[in-house]
Amino acid sequence: MPPAENLINAPEFTVSELSSALKRTVEDNFGHVRVRGEISGFRGPHSSGHCYFALKDESAKIEAVIWKGVHARMRFKPQEGLEVIATGKLTTYPGSSKYQIVIEAIEPAGIGALMALMEERKKKLAAEGLFDEARKQLLPWLPEVIGVVTSPTGAVIRDILHRLEDRFPRRVLVWPVKVQGEGSAEQVAAAIRGFNALPAGGKIPRPDLLIVARGGGSLEDLWSFNEEIVVRAAADSMIPLISAVGHETDITLIDFAADKRAPTPTAAAEMAVPVRSELFVEVESLARRTMICWQRGQESRRNELRAAARALPGLSELLAIPRQRLDHLGSALPRGLKANTHAHHRRFAQISAGLTLRVLHGQVSQARQRLTVSGERMRLSARALLRNRRDRFAGLEIRLKASKLSNAQAQRTKIARERERTQRLAERARRALVTAMQRLEARVAHSGQLLSALSYRGVLARGFALVRDEQGRAVHAAAAVGPSAHLSIEFADGRVAATADADRPAATSAPASEPKVVVQEAKTLAPKRVAKPVDQGSLF
Repeated sequence: MPPAENLINAPEFTVSELSSALKRTVEDNFGHVRVRGEISGFRGPHSSGHCYFALKDESAKIEAVIWKGVHARMRFKPQEGLEVIATGKLTTYPGSSKYQIVIEAIEPAGIGALMALMEERKKKLAAEGLFDEARKQLLPWLPEVIGVVTSPTGAVIRDILHRLEDRFPRRVLVWPVKVQGEGSAEQVAAAIRGFNALPAGGKIPRPDLLIVARGGGSLEDLWSFNEEIVVRAAADSMIPLISAVGHETDITLIDFAADKRAPTPTAAAEMAVPVRSELFVEVESLARRTMICWQRGQESRRNELRAAARALPGLSELLAIPRQRLDHLGSALPRGLKANTHAHHRRFAQISAGLTLRVLHGQVSQARQRLTVSGERMRLSARALLRNRRDRFAGLEIRLKASKLSNAQAQRTKIARERERTQRLAERARRALVTAMQRLEARVAHSGQLLSALSYRGVLARGFALVRDEQGRAVHAAAAVGPSAHLSIEFADGRVAATADADRPAATSAPASEPKVVVQEAKTLAPKRVAKPVDQGSLF
């Protein structure tokens, strides 16, 4: 290690400059890396949308960050404890003097990790009830419009269209999407929700059945159909949905959320519609059976009618007894009318005998007496009611006066409390203002002291001198001083002019030799002084 006095002229770095230099060194040497490790400390996106966690293995750990925009575009989302392969660049964070990796892409480390992630996601979604059988809808028997969510360039859509053409041609709406790669899950979910958002009876017909189809592939190729956004969109679909992803042995999470799973896209088309020729045969068979049943029913009813007609009696026999009863009642009608007239006349005579003038006078006098008694009772009731109301109003007046007095006293007490509180707050504000002013004055005094301590004039006061050339620039080395050069030497108490000696040693001589300088004051002649060595370097 060199002695400390030899490091006096070494360049100084600020903390920010040193951190920037380290940041450039790390980013230049590790601009693009792939790191395999286990995610640790992940608690979901921060409130800002960024994700902060760490990647670790058996003996080391590195901090990691995923920016908000990158996280939104990721097909695989980071999860706690998942072993992944992260792609990104190394950088440093000056705020805490540590290095970290800024992740640009992330993928599970192998098929085992994918299966573990799939099982964990399956348990989570099943716990939410997205796979319950009660949520599943029945498929329409013969849909008018079928919506297909698949790639428009693959063989899947052609297989579906050919199978529908063979079985029962229907109108097909294709929503083209990516079925593999980044962004495919978002497109499939948007297609399912888009079909559900179509209005009934609109310009574009709303499908009666949806088919989400894709050909076979590896687990990584089919991973878009294991994403939560696709599974939730399939579970929320109000249109019955058939999942036809991969081959019969391929299982994805959308198969559990769909209303029906088809082993292949061709099988999905077979599930969607029946066979038209078989329907024609069945309809003809049902028509023949219906006609035979109708003919048998007509013949049976005709036989029943004939048997019932034979059992019915003749018309004269049916009307003989009613005609005899009518003749008997007709002969008794005159006698009944006379008897009824005599009975009503007797009743009228009895009622009219009771309607005399004395009876009317008695009823009028009774009614007048009842009216007088009712009037007296009404007068007494009104007087009692008026007295009760007057007593009630008097009590209310007393209570109102007492309430006004108590309310006024309460308001005075409240005003006094608020006045005391205002005075206390004013005193606290005054003390806070005095404290803040004292802190600011102390800060200004401290800054002045720090400025004085960092000023180069303090160095001059300790016996050092500052040498400048004719242009006023500081001289850092003896090699920069030419023969007979005019110099200005600044001391703590003033400046003096000096001239370098012409016969000074060459610049390549040993550093121990000191240049001779001639010192003169600008106006008055002063004793010659020996200049300070100029090879001590600048302090600034």
